[in-house]
Amino acid sequence: MLTTTLTVAKTEVATVATYTAPQKIKAAWIYVGPVGDYGWSYMHDVGRRVVAELYKDWLETTYVENVQASQSPAVIDDLVRKGYTVIFTTSFDFMDQTYEKAQEYKNVMFFHCSGYKRLPNMGTYFADLYQIYYLNGLMAGALTKTGKIGYVAAHTIPEVVRHINAFAIGAKEVGEQLGKNITVYVIEIGDWFNPDKAKAAAETLVNQFNVDVLAFTEDSTAVVEYAESLYKQGKQIYVFSHYSPMYEWGPDVVVSGQLVRWEVIYADILAKIKAGIYTPSNLQNVDYWYLLNTGAVDLGAHVYPNGSVMRINPKFVPLLKSIMVKDVRTGETLSVYDLVMRRYNEMKEAPLLQPLQGTALTHQLEVLANISTGSSHVPAATIAPVFDPFTGPLTGYCIAGMHYSRFCTGQPDNAPVNVQPGERLTHDDLWNMDWFVKWVAFQGTIK
Repeated sequence: MLTTTLTVAKTEVATVATYTAPQKIKAAWIYVGPVGDYGWSYMHDVGRRVVAELYKDWLETTYVENVQASQSPAVIDDLVRKGYTVIFTTSFDFMDQTYEKAQEYKNVMFFHCSGYKRLPNMGTYFADLYQIYYLNGLMAGALTKTGKIGYVAAHTIPEVVRHINAFAIGAKEVGEQLGKNITVYVIEIGDWFNPDKAKAAAETLVNQFNVDVLAFTEDSTAVVEYAESLYKQGKQIYVFSHYSPMYEWGPDVVVSGQLVRWEVIYADILAKIKAGIYTPSNLQNVDYWYLLNTGAVDLGAHVYPNGSVMRINPKFVPLLKSIMVKDVRTGETLSVYDLVMRRYNEMKEAPLLQPLQGTALTHQLEVLANISTGSSHVPAATIAPVFDPFTGPLTGYCIAGMHYSRFCTGQPDNAPVNVQPGERLTHDDLWNMDWFVKWVAFQGTIK
């Protein structure tokens, strides 16, 4: 018994001693789109540029763009041959290929964006925008006159469904108070980057469904430019930009938008690699799920030269300040502008949440309202934000062909979904979202 114990102890010491953080780290990024897409890949590359400068004393970076999933294994092989020991694969479509290559190159650390498969040398990460979509939905509900809102969706995967629902929840929260019958019409285009299809879908939504507000998940400025062109013809269509700051392409139509700061995650990962905290043998449970509280995402449509953010286009601020509604949480009457800022601060103020958002083991704790301390002067520590848009009551329906959430597994297509009053959806509920709220009208995929 004693001999066995000593043997185990020696083995553990030997294992720890075999890995030493390198003096210089070579990190590579693989992008599914062109860096100039001004959406997903563009903002990942902004993140790469930030850390390349921040850690320039010990970090060397490179990237490969326009990589299809089928090409990614060969790209990884080439990067490993060139000595890159940290590889970020930035598309869900790369998940299985990354997983296979991580098993082949056990001394290389892989980080896959938006996936869920992990290994001792493969972690996962994501910066999610659903809270920002909700904030933009509040403004959309105030601005629409027809009550009809359009959404151009790249793909109706859980990530995008989550964003559509959050946007729709915000729109209904405000629009309903103003006597509008809110419907969010969704057209899927089947591509992450396809400006022609995105514009065609936007045209259909405006011309056939009479929408006067547009939101989208697609990696170009096509929808923004289309709305700006209509403005110049005398037709006001409000738009919320996506991923990148797109105000410059539509100064008369962009109200706000979603911004991502991948550098928040990249800076953390690379610092921990340099410090020897992350190694090729301990990434199994590394899973970043960063929300508004972390700074990895933000509300805004423009970034000024000093790095500060224009959260709402000044052109529309007076209008948003003139529209009065009630805070459904408190009953207080306030302007839509103030409601947006209040919700923004409510979701951003969650300092104890971030430590739980970096591992797969702690995601389940993120919905806890608070922890009792037993202390007389600090009786509780707050964990979850005081507000989250995905809190019941919510009603919806299962999307055809998508049945993997606890609400829709084993249920037929279009089966009703009911989230009970006061119930807050968990990380797993959000991650597997396969249902639309009732006031989302999916119109199919454009060919």
